Amino acid sequence: MALDRRMIVQAALLLPILPSRAFARGRKPYRTYHVQAPFPMPVIRVPDFTDAAQFSIVAHGAVADDQGKTSAAIGAAIRAAHDAGGGRVLVPAGIWRTGPVHLRSNVELHLEDGATLLFSPDPRDYLPPVPTSWEGIECLNYSPLIYAHECDNVAITGSGRLEAQLDVWREWYLRPKAHMDGLVELYQLARAGKPTEQRDMTKGAANLRPHFIQFNRCRHVLVEGVSIQNSPFWTIHPYLCRDVVIRQVRISAHGHNNDGVDPEMSQGVLIENCVFDQGDDAVSVKSGREDDAWRLATPSRNIVMRDCLVKNGHQLMAIGSEISGGVENVFVDRCRVEQVSGAKSALNNLLFVKTNERRGGFVRNIHLTNITSTAVAGGVLSVDTDVLYQWRTLVPTYQRKLTPIDGLHIRNVVVTAGQFRTRLKGEASLPVRDVTLQNVRVGRLSGQAVETVNVTGYLDK
Repeated sequence: MALDRRMIVQAALLLPILPSRAFARGRKPYRTYHVQAPFPMPVIRVPDFTDAAQFSIVAHGAVADDQGKTSAAIGAAIRAAHDAGGGRVLVPAGIWRTGPVHLRSNVELHLEDGATLLFSPDPRDYLPPVPTSWEGIECLNYSPLIYAHECDNVAITGSGRLEAQLDVWREWYLRPKAHMDGLVELYQLARAGKPTEQRDMTKGAANLRPHFIQFNRCRHVLVEGVSIQNSPFWTIHPYLCRDVVIRQVRISAHGHNNDGVDPEMSQGVLIENCVFDQGDDAVSVKSGREDDAWRLATPSRNIVMRDCLVKNGHQLMAIGSEISGGVENVFVDRCRVEQVSGAKSALNNLLFVKTNERRGGFVRNIHLTNITSTAVAGGVLSVDTDVLYQWRTLVPTYQRKLTPIDGLHIRNVVVTAGQFRTRLKGEASLPVRDVTLQNVRVGRLSGQAVETVNVTGYLDK
């Protein structure tokens, strides 16, 4: 009897991942993280390449000013490390021009101090297309600048820098009719259940920008220490991943849709000691859009963000609006918002839950504690169940599926100024439930402190 595809995907995500024999010979092949949270948080394991063999890109033919040779050398070094059972690919000091980097299992990409990988601005260099996604819908698209697909034990580390050149991507930030038509086409392909290989969005002029870094269906993932400058789209995107640690990363990306980290349908994620200077949300937890997410049926779960600094962005933590697979057990702790001088606009909200009548899914058990912030344009907590952006006019509502929102808990928060403390807008037929605020202070309010529409179980003390 043929197995349901959803069952196959879920089973694959639960399979134990065994390191290769060569990778396992290291004394400490894994780091383990025991994370304290207001919910049972599973132990997270990520690879430790301290004792792994090293593979220099220079030894494989890299030349700093030659993009072709450097791209080929990075690919050769990654293949050699993978074929050896595991290893660290070294990028030495210097500016290295390259095309996309495709990681493999048991491989760490390590940028030494003073090293910069400068990625090509030419979309043609990111072809052929690869299986990826666009705002919660799976497709074939331009390769992410750094891409790992179905990998185990992968890492990006070091004190070096990853930089995107925005020459063309900046032009693609605009949304002309051809782009909008492409979005509608992709939506309809997903709605019709067409397989991903029939959703090639690199044909025509849809101009769907690639992610900077995407881990697609990976397990045991580490990103540590690197600086990231600019991004075509979402910056770091763990998609259908398990066991992910992103720590001590500095991101500065001010283009359109330049979120910092977007865990999507991923479980067991730790984001700590990072600095976010964004053109969009610092962290946005997502779980896919409508038909694709309902098919994959994989919620985002057990996600912790702690000890991070946000210098600019739309939200400290956003939930949604791609939320059809569900989000639960998210904990934001000991973070600071310190608006940089000369920023174009203040951060909107510390926690923003956004969905609409089409998404379905669920949101439950979200915690925000021990936060300090300079002035925000919005407030501490906002819930909006009617966020559709451009989709309001692009396609109609084919299926009405509301999002249950239950359990939003805020404690020990100080904000110098804001428009409100909380603004919660639920649905009449499905109110927002169980919202608690404790020791939450906003110094100066420019509007109504609390606004609740279709909310039950609201406690503010």
